[in-house]
Amino acid sequence: MGGRLEGKRVLVTAAGQGIGHAIVAAFEREGATVFALDRDAALLGDAAHPIVLDLLDHAAIDRLPERTGAIDVLVNAAGIVHAGSALDCTFDDWDTSFALNVTAMFRTIRACLPAMIAQRQGSIVNIASVASSIIGVPDRFAYGTTKAAVIGMTKAVAADFVGDGVRCNAICPGTVETPSLLARVRERADRDGSSVAEAHAAFAARQPVGRLGRVDEIAALAVHLASDESAFTTGTTAVIDGGWSLF
Repeated sequence: MGGRLEGKRVLVTAAGQGIGHAIVAAFEREGATVFALDRDAALLGDAAHPIVLDLLDHAAIDRLPERTGAIDVLVNAAGIVHAGSALDCTFDDWDTSFALNVTAMFRTIRACLPAMIAQRQGSIVNIASVASSIIGVPDRFAYGTTKAAVIGMTKAVAADFVGDGVRCNAICPGTVETPSLLARVRERADRDGSSVAEAHAAFAARQPVGRLGRVDEIAALAVHLASDESAFTTGTTAVIDGGWSLF
């Protein structure tokens, strides 16, 4: 028996670890052919179809269709988190945040859209965040601004291409246990003089359910939005945050 993504050709960015890696594994279990893209070749060791590419290399993104062929599903999972308020954010931080969190996503969408339109079907899943236009989070100025842009881009793409059979949705996680988060936990512990365990507990406490999200939970939602079972869903912001945005 085939999976929900049997026969689908999928491109996942930031596929080497964290949410992206979990999505690759989940999609492969559902029968998809997955092109796993990451800038770090060492992180793609177990990928069936690895693509080593820096998402800041615009020309390389534009040539992606030459390497993958027509893509049925695009998952934009790459992103960077800069800490600090508007007064802390440097211009370099601002430029880097937009370059990776927004512009690279725009370029991957632009590269994959023509084939989706030609085959009159496609699903684009953008990883945004509840730290965006959904809620304001202290010390996440650049990150929240760029993820709000991702939500706006998602809705714009959905509106422009709904008549062409192309869907575009955003997943908006809360705090998820990933290598990126663990690095921020250690940074917070160093800054506050607390233990790593105390800093970890503080991040977990932001979710009213009392724990961090798991990457497999985000991946399961991505499978749904990528598959034909969500064929009536486009332009949504799918919040998966343990209740963080309720209060």
